[in-house]
This record gives sequence, C-alpha cells and structure tokens, in this order.
Amino acid sequence: MSIAKPWLSQYGAGVPPEINPDAYTSLVDLMEEAFAKHAKRDMAAFRDSRWTFAEIDAHSKALATWLQSLNLAKGARVAIMMPNVPQYTVAIAGVLRAGFVVVNVNPMYTPRELEHQLKDSGAEVIIVLENFAVTLQEVVERTPLKHIVLSAMGDVFGPIKGPLVTFNARHLEKNVVAFSLPDNERCKQTTLKAALAKGRAGKYVRPVIQGADPAFLQYTGGTTGVSKGATLSQRNVTANILQCEAWLKPELDKIDGQLINVVALPLYHIFALTVCFFLSARMGTMNVLIDNARDLPGLIKTLKKYKVTQFPAVNTLYNALVEEPDFATVDFSRLRMCIGGGMAVQRSTADEWQRITGVPIVEGYGLSETAPVLTINKLDNKGYSAAIGYPLPSTEILLLNDDSQVQPTGEPGEICVRGPQVMSGYWNRPDETAKVMTADGYFRTGDIGVFDEQGQIKIVDRKKDMILVSGFNVYPNEIEQVVSLHPGVTECAVVGVPDERAGEAVMLFVVRKDYSLTEKMVAEYCKEQLTGYKRPKYVEFREDLPMTNVGKILRKDLRDEAIRDLALRRKDQKAA
Repeated sequence: MSIAKPWLSQYGAGVPPEINPDAYTSLVDLMEEAFAKHAKRDMAAFRDSRWTFAEIDAHSKALATWLQSLNLAKGARVAIMMPNVPQYTVAIAGVLRAGFVVVNVNPMYTPRELEHQLKDSGAEVIIVLENFAVTLQEVVERTPLKHIVLSAMGDVFGPIKGPLVTFNARHLEKNVVAFSLPDNERCKQTTLKAALAKGRAGKYVRPVIQGADPAFLQYTGGTTGVSKGATLSQRNVTANILQCEAWLKPELDKIDGQLINVVALPLYHIFALTVCFFLSARMGTMNVLIDNARDLPGLIKTLKKYKVTQFPAVNTLYNALVEEPDFATVDFSRLRMCIGGGMAVQRSTADEWQRITGVPIVEGYGLSETAPVLTINKLDNKGYSAAIGYPLPSTEILLLNDDSQVQPTGEPGEICVRGPQVMSGYWNRPDETAKVMTADGYFRTGDIGVFDEQGQIKIVDRKKDMILVSGFNVYPNEIEQVVSLHPGVTECAVVGVPDERAGEAVMLFVVRKDYSLTEKMVAEYCKEQLTGYKRPKYVEFREDLPMTNVGKILRKDLRDEAIRDLALRRKDQKAA
C-alpha cells in the first residue's frame, strides 16, 4: 500500500526523504569505520578519566577475540548486566564484533526477572559488573549460562587508577556485596581483565554477518505477564542510526569542536543504546557516562566539568534537574540539543528547562520494537509543541481504527508503522509477533494518535493497558501474576495513574484472603519480586473487583475511580 507523506514537506534543509538501510552490511562495519575515523578523539568520559575511540576499539577487539575462543555458535546470546560504565561500551562492541547477539539486562532486576530473561534468551555468557553478582548468584544454576565474565569497576582505568577505583567501589562506597558464583565444568568464570589479556594475545577473525542477522534482544513487557525479547537485526539498528543521523546532523554540524553528549539514560535502554552509543560513535561524539542519574548533586557536579552539546533524557530526569537550585549554575553555552523520549514531556518541565538552559526539549517517539525512533519534532522548534513530531526518513505511518481502516487527518487511530527499523519479531514468540503485525507488514504500537494537515502526530490515548513509568514499560499482567502468588491474596488488579514526577505510577488493588495482610507487607513482597519502576506506588484493599459478566476485571473502571480519588485527595491536601 502506497501512502501519502505530507510530513515530507516539513523536513528541514538537508534532511532526505529516504535513507539507505543497506549502506552497511552490519553494525560491525559501521562501528569499525567510526573507530578508524575518530581514533584520536575521546569516545567516553567517566569519573574524571577518558577513553579514545582507539582505546575502546582495542579493548572491544580483544574481548571479541576472547569470546570467539569459547567456540560458541554464530548468533549465540551474550547478556550484559551493567550500569553506564566504560566497560559497557567495550562489551557492546566486543559481543557484536565476535558475531554474537547482545542481550541487554537491567542491572537492577530482581532474581526472578533476571532468571526469566536469561532462560528466555538462552544466553550462554553473561558479562556482569561485580556490584550485581549477588543477584546472579541466586539464579545462575537454573539458567543456560556456560560462562560468567566478572567485571570490577576499575577494570579499564589502567594499572594505576584502576585498582584504586575498584578498591573504592568495594570498600569505601561499599557497592559490592559478598557473593559466590560457580567456576566449574558446567559454568566457567573469568574476570574481564583476564579475558581482555587473553584476547590481546589471540587472533581476531572478523565474522561474516548479514543485515538480517539478530544483533540485539531488547526485552520489553508482555501482555501475557512475562517480558519478551524484541529481535532487532543488524539492519534494524543500522537503519535507525542512519535515520536519526539524517534528521539531527544538519543541526549538529553547526556546532564547533567535538560534540559532547550526556549519557544519563541507561545504556541497556533502547533509547540510549541507539542515540547515545551508536549515533554518538558514528558522529565522533564524546559520551559523558553517568552511572547513577538519581544522584542529582553528583550529576550536576559532572555537568560543570564539561560544556555539553547534547542532553537526551526522559521527562522525569529533566524535571528533577530543574528543581535543583544548583542546576542553573551549569555552563550551557554549547548546549544545542535536548531530546525527550521514553515518556511524554510535560509542558511545565519543558518551559522551566528552556528558561534555565535556553534550549527547548525536542520530543521524539519510539519503542523497543522499532530500534527505537519513529518520529521526532523539528529541531528549530522554539518551545513545547505537545506533539511527537514527524516520521523519520524511510518511515511510513498509518493510523488505523479497530476495523483496520485508515483514519483521515484529524481522526484518532492506532499508530501503525512500517520501515527498516521495525523488528523482525519477538524472540521465539510467533504468536505474540502475529498479534502486533498487520498482513502488509505494519507494526501496531498500541498508541492512539492524530495527524494534523502537515503530517505531525500527537498521541491522544493508549490502546494497551501498559503503564509508562519514567520511560519504562510496565505491564499490569506481570505485576498481577506476581502479586497473585502471595498466599494472602485472593485476586488483584493493576492500573496506571497520573504522577507528577514519573508520568504514571502503578496502583495495585488487592482482594485479601488473609485480612492480616497490610500495605507494608505487600510492598515488601513486591520489592523482592519486582524491579523499582514496576513496584506499586499505591496499594488499595477491596472486598471485590469490578468485572464483566464473563469474569474479566474492568481495569478502566478501576483506573477512572483511582484518578478521581487521587485528585480529591490532592485537593484536600492542598486545602489543608
């Protein structure tokens, strides 16, 4: 089906209508070109140290060589479980250069969540920062892991500073809890430093990789209650890098000197992976890595050391920073681009950010399944637009109603997208893939949007029950399945409610089997089973839950009630 593309007339100077998604055979081609082109430039900065493109190139090649020595099959899955530290950049590039598939793991996952992801992906290797090894310890024997690569915080800092950084992490910051991991015939253990040393002594063999080969399994929540891996091919991610470059480069080329990007978004998140890691590498940008964005004073202290040019983030972080008095003392003289994604940017946050920095937040939109960017606002926007912008080059978007009919301009419909950045499907889940793909290859996002006459899109609703907490997808079914296993619970339901800081918050309704069950007990149970952003902010006990005549819980009714009750509660608090 050919479609009209009114948005093309709105493209800025120098932005092409199409990109060539096959300009590179693989991400390895694209990365190695960047390593060679920008060899002498700084690629990463972290804790007052810097690493050049040539240094990351050498480290990642050594890791790739060592990984190849394990004799795993082509396409083997390698999990990476780290925050934003320089060895993460080494690991991403190393795994891909070895010919394997990256499985990004949220390091804050609970054992239950980690076990599912390792089993589902079939990961045979995990590269994990020792700070999080205690979580792996609890599940490793129940996973298919054959190799554990254990990294210390100071591993790539060099012979003098490295041991000091590791000592501080272990003994002063006390970030490493005592752990015990296997090292036997079934599951062997090595350190990252040892793997790099062995790799440097070996011979790297460049793998043959095709565009259709998987590059990443990006896990996202599932309607069935378990997360599923969006299979992103080499071509998917390469295409999205080139699409983003086509949109952003004309503006970024106006900046004198090296571009400096703030990476406060976690690299395991698809937004940071594509926009911060790969696009930054391609453009020779230095990434300032932030391993704990919740430490706002520490983040602001870091920002004062660099005249940054780009700051991608979610609304939650933008809002938290503008509320810090010291943030206004940062030098924003080189700041040119602030991209908001992952969740809706709020007008109050955008206005205050622009007042302080002088730079508007340019909002974009995408999903893990689309590598991720689909749309973005024009970079010459003077302020908040409340829209998610225009489709990127080589991106086709239709708005479909419940009967799969295309909606006219001004009428709401589900945002359905086709383009080279759209995933090949969910890992080992053809049934789930079939639910989200149309017969002619469009991916159903589950978000409801409206086109204006110029082809700009505004999101007006969400078709799915998904909750968006600080840019992270939370699926009610997963939380409900976990909570329903508590012996004191008869049944439960989860909805999302508006939240000033996180965009949305999780609210849990519980019908008790045991009336001694308290909110505190539920909260403690959820803390053991769910990572932070999935945990309910509100817990309410009910005698029963509203249901249809066939026994389906009416989440919409619960959500409407909850929103009314919270609004009244906040009104009473203000009056008091």
